[in-house]
Amino acid sequence: MDSSHFKKVSFAGLLVTLGIIFGDIGTSPLYTFKAILEEGGTGVQMEELVLGAISCVFWTLTLQTTFKYIIITLHADNKGEGGIFSLYSLVRRFGRKLMFPAMVGAGTLLADGIITPPISVTSAIEGLGGIKGLENTFVPGNHLVLTLVFVILLFLFSFQRWGTKVVGGSFGPIMFIWFLMLGVLGISQIIKYPIIFKALNPMYGFSLLTTHPKGFWLLGAVFLCTTGAEALYADLGHCGRKNIQVSWIFVKITLVLNYLGQGAWVMLQNGKMVAGANPFFEIVPVGVRLPAVIIATAATIIASQAVISGSFTLISEAISLNFWPKVRIKFPTSIRGQIYIPSINWILFLGCVLVLVYFRTSEAMTAAYGFSISIAMLMTTILMYHYLRYVKHLHIVPLVLILIVFVSVETSFTIANAVKILKRLYFLVFEIGLIFTMYVWYSARKITNRFLRFVNIKEYIGLLDDLSKDLTVPKFSTHAIYLTKADSNFQIEERIIYSIFSRTPKRADTYWFVHVERTDEPFTMEYSVHELKKDKVIRIEFRLGFRVQPRINLMFRKVVQEMVANKEMDMTSRYPSLSKHNLAADFKFVVLETFLSADNDFAAKDSFILNSYFFLKHWSLSDGKSFGLDASETQTEKIPMVVTPFSKMDLKCTSFKIHE
Repeated sequence: MDSSHFKKVSFAGLLVTLGIIFGDIGTSPLYTFKAILEEGGTGVQMEELVLGAISCVFWTLTLQTTFKYIIITLHADNKGEGGIFSLYSLVRRFGRKLMFPAMVGAGTLLADGIITPPISVTSAIEGLGGIKGLENTFVPGNHLVLTLVFVILLFLFSFQRWGTKVVGGSFGPIMFIWFLMLGVLGISQIIKYPIIFKALNPMYGFSLLTTHPKGFWLLGAVFLCTTGAEALYADLGHCGRKNIQVSWIFVKITLVLNYLGQGAWVMLQNGKMVAGANPFFEIVPVGVRLPAVIIATAATIIASQAVISGSFTLISEAISLNFWPKVRIKFPTSIRGQIYIPSINWILFLGCVLVLVYFRTSEAMTAAYGFSISIAMLMTTILMYHYLRYVKHLHIVPLVLILIVFVSVETSFTIANAVKILKRLYFLVFEIGLIFTMYVWYSARKITNRFLRFVNIKEYIGLLDDLSKDLTVPKFSTHAIYLTKADSNFQIEERIIYSIFSRTPKRADTYWFVHVERTDEPFTMEYSVHELKKDKVIRIEFRLGFRVQPRINLMFRKVVQEMVANKEMDMTSRYPSLSKHNLAADFKFVVLETFLSADNDFAAKDSFILNSYFFLKHWSLSDGKSFGLDASETQTEKIPMVVTPFSKMDLKCTSFKIHE
């Protein structure tokens, strides 16, 4: 399906945007205001707390979501694609160290994938306890609530293998109903207490943060209202900037109305019935609470789906940019960009289940939520600074002002959320593991690439031609195909030459060398062919975007088909008995996989990185599988990698005798 018609504002585009983009931030009213009340307490300061909390929420949505992401960050698109790796691709040439904010931002965003689904779904299911007759049945944290949430999560993650094409069309209408419900529920309370609108005055928020006993630390709960903003940018490519910007007007209005309505309800209680209650479900009329819970549950499932799909996309981009070990990627539908990564899917599911079992209630989960996203936002700000300065050449004065505002706001949120670290040690371990994996994989690839030795292939063309004609050497294949990392058309790895000549000689009629270049654009799919010797030595250069999976087997066949169609290549079998029947020639890919040789003598840091790299490589996909090569047409050779040869060996000859 071509999504180009979503790049312009249209009714269909706006509806799809509601379903794909705003699920996470759209379900935050389920728990944000409740978390602020629980953090701030109740009593005589209720008016100060309510007005200040809504003021903080409104201005957080305005500064972070509207100003930073909707107005500024969405313009940092990479050929229509967004997300931290797309942004990194735009600015990486302006600084070597920019890989660090990219890795940290990606790692913390992935960690968000194990808490958003359980906290959202649990918040919705707990709403069943507000239905008359079910108060004692659906108690937060009891086995029934946990079982229901577990079943929903299991269904959600199990469904990923088939893609979201079947249900995707219903996401938009469901989320439209959800946002409409948010606005209507809010208005139903606002008309009873219209004074609540004064909460939009920023002075109430400032007063809360400076005079309330917990003041500044309430930002940790306030931050929950904008946790979906980073995912909003990551999903830019699905709907287009204009559709996101226009639909945000509707989304923000309904969100603000709902928060105002929750605040109005609390003010009308005069301090009663507030402790332990969730204002979101309390403003729902008793007679329609069951339908409201059903709609809320559907909305949280959609929000979770967006987070899961975003995690798949993030890992796919990380693999393309050499930040992540190669893993199996599947394409469940024909929709461009919709992928399924089994290993990541079940890691996320396991993480969600552990979060559910450990925290049990949405209240406990909110106490550990937010730190990861605040860090991710800071990393995006760092990359955005380089984008605005070096790509857009923004004047230094507005650039510094923007930087000061967002660094100040996001640092404040990070510090306020830092007190949650003790409650979220499990997430910290998960995040560190993700970032460590990216760092090791990226650093090891840099080390190994640094020690690759290349030779001029022109010097070996005559030797290849002679080997091809040497009938005393058994034929390896009519067409022998090697994958090469050499950027130059006239260079080749020394180890490939070693493989062809020094091991069992590989005689072939035609030698192909295939190179894959990753572009900073997302969906580039181009190739070029260089014949170094007619029908004997041919190099193919594939230029693929960082979101394109390198399915080299299929792509190579496509190139050959076009060459045959253009009469540039004859792919008829070279064996006389087969040639007369016009059978196609055989071909075989040769994949060279390295292993860390024991004959190395390097520093402790390099040793640690390389040993960690090869440990991870053991559990990752082989190069053959990651490049989409058929096992029946591929031969894998193990090549020892000697980075720094061991040279300190005092071995002396004590005798040399010849016995006749």
